[in-house]
Amino acid sequence: MKKLRWAIDGELWELDASTPRTLEGAARAVPGKALPLGLSRGTKLFRPKLFRPNQIDFMQRFMAAPFLPSYTHHLGVTIQRVLSIPVSENWSALLLGQFNLRKFLSSLKENGGGDGVHKRDLKSIGKLFLDKSLYALGFSSEVLLTPDDTLLLSSDSYYDHNSSSIPRKKAVFHHKFPHHNLTVDAAWPALFVDKETGTYWDVPFSMAIDLASLPLDSGLSYHLCLHHNHGSPKQFQGDPIAQVPASLFAGVSAKCAFSYEKNVDIWRSKAQKLKMVQPYDIFLSDPHVSASGTIGAALSANFGESSVRLVEDAEDIKHLSYHNPTLKSTLLGDIFASVSFTAQHGNFQRLVSDLTRFHIRMDFPSGSKFLSGATRLAQDLLNSHQPSPEAVKMICPTTSLSLQQQGL
Repeated sequence: MKKLRWAIDGELWELDASTPRTLEGAARAVPGKALPLGLSRGTKLFRPKLFRPNQIDFMQRFMAAPFLPSYTHHLGVTIQRVLSIPVSENWSALLLGQFNLRKFLSSLKENGGGDGVHKRDLKSIGKLFLDKSLYALGFSSEVLLTPDDTLLLSSDSYYDHNSSSIPRKKAVFHHKFPHHNLTVDAAWPALFVDKETGTYWDVPFSMAIDLASLPLDSGLSYHLCLHHNHGSPKQFQGDPIAQVPASLFAGVSAKCAFSYEKNVDIWRSKAQKLKMVQPYDIFLSDPHVSASGTIGAALSANFGESSVRLVEDAEDIKHLSYHNPTLKSTLLGDIFASVSFTAQHGNFQRLVSDLTRFHIRMDFPSGSKFLSGATRLAQDLLNSHQPSPEAVKMICPTTSLSLQQQGL
């Protein structure tokens, strides 16, 4: 719950997802069909770190884990280790090595005539370790150009040459403006994941420019994104065959969203906390009752092959869209809203029974869909017809409920 804002923004913005499919360990989320889910990624949540290499480095340093196992369907069990290279005070690099344990054991069994290690000497076993196809190498570097500028570079190389083990490169530049974040990133190929089906897609080249205001407790914020895809998307080997998402086709999209958020403290405890006792979680150390609401609007302009397919997908917001077949361009717009309520008792300082927390959030991701459903529902009631299940479903918000209780 301490990352509640991450969870909320994850519903309104497409955030990068952690994945074992690549050495970098990150995949972009496939932009959703409806706005504002099609606004690419949450720049205001930018963290100037690469995913998997830094996780392994942390576990090696502080958790006494010399090797970290990983599992994927196409590679099986692999073992990973990171070597930290401190180049300078403002420049660091990580070298990640991966060993394919499943393939090594399979080779050992095949060459041993079924008896494996029993019929092999150490010399012949050692030759198996020289097989380059067992290894993969990832390099990542972080350069602090100025106190406000960060450059991230990463490259993955696989010696097992197949369609699911292609070299990957990525570059990310991040700049901190006053009250704003600017991120420019490019990847070739870029890995996308469809969070609804779990299917992975490779796009030969993808580039994005994001400008977003920093999150505020209350007030107006905005997010601008320019995104370009080039080349035909290809499904990751081994995944069930699925239809290519429209937003991954070649084209250019310019997207923006504006939202206003208001947070209200209904009650907040002013009682003194236990002295000399650190809360288990500083974000959960204040008893309170609060409510918040967000309302906003999003607009998307798409050019190229993807624009034609996006119109077909955006049936729910058809009256808020415009398509020009001659110019291969599409303009989509929508509004969205979210309301939440939180109640907490306890400071989370004691060993037991010092935290009880309740949280509920209701999201209305598409205002046009809500209005369309409300209109159909009103017509059914006026005509003395039974309300349509589709209309009821269109006006119902996406609701999440959370209850936390520290052990008694």
